[in-house]
Amino acid sequence: MKELYVCPEDDLQAVFDRAEPGSHIRIAPGIYRQKLMLKTPGLTLMGAGAEQTVLVCGDYARKLDSLGLEYNTFRTWTLAVCADDVTVRDLAVVNDALNPAEKGQEIALTVYGDRFTMEDCVLRSTQDTLFLGPLPPDLIDRYFGFLPDELRRGELLNQQFTRCRIEGTVDFIFGCGTARFDACELRSVYDRRNIGYVAAPAHSLSQTEGFTFSRCRFTAEETVEAGSIYLARPWRDYGLCRFEDCEYGSHIAPKGFDPWQDSGRERTARFYEWPKVDGRVCWIK
Repeated sequence: MKELYVCPEDDLQAVFDRAEPGSHIRIAPGIYRQKLMLKTPGLTLMGAGAEQTVLVCGDYARKLDSLGLEYNTFRTWTLAVCADDVTVRDLAVVNDALNPAEKGQEIALTVYGDRFTMEDCVLRSTQDTLFLGPLPPDLIDRYFGFLPDELRRGELLNQQFTRCRIEGTVDFIFGCGTARFDACELRSVYDRRNIGYVAAPAHSLSQTEGFTFSRCRFTAEETVEAGSIYLARPWRDYGLCRFEDCEYGSHIAPKGFDPWQDSGRERTARFYEWPKVDGRVCWIK
């Protein structure tokens, strides 16, 4: 196993690019303002703590690139993990664009890797904080020639988050990944639109596992209105979410779940809550 040491004066992307599979990269305290893509399998990234080691960028969906094209949601990431067997510990990944009502979606972390693990980290943004690949099949086709192949990977991918805090406003955990969240804090932050959604799953009917939140806490900033946040809404017909032994603040709407406006997806969404809270919509199990 090879260990690499990084400080804020270093080019973190260059370190990622030259790292050998299986390397451990220790990232010293500091703010690393850089857009990053990790493509080497088996890497372990270790910060000095989520309040001390911060990876940050500020891209947003309505930003224009050098060709005059909008970035689109899926090019706004601060860190994109496009390799298998990657572990990330003790750091923060932040998109600080802010103002999603004007700027659109703002991803902090996007994951297109299998057997991805994140522990004791903070993810901070607003709308669409965490994307868990793969994309829905229709978007894989739509973005041919627009997104690089690494961001159009189609097979099933597994991700694990433990003791992490994930902050956002609208659909701030979304995608088609098989993802488990254990003892995490899902924190809703203020949005002037005064409505928000934690999860937006897009799993296909063939997937038997989706997003699982186990022993998680759903919290909010003081400025978030009571009853203004929904736990989940289905981004595609068969989105799959489970909520097991979780704690909810007063910001969570009594109904708990939304069918995505008038999509009719209450007939197909696969949402489960245990124990089920009184007053929830009738179409969850």
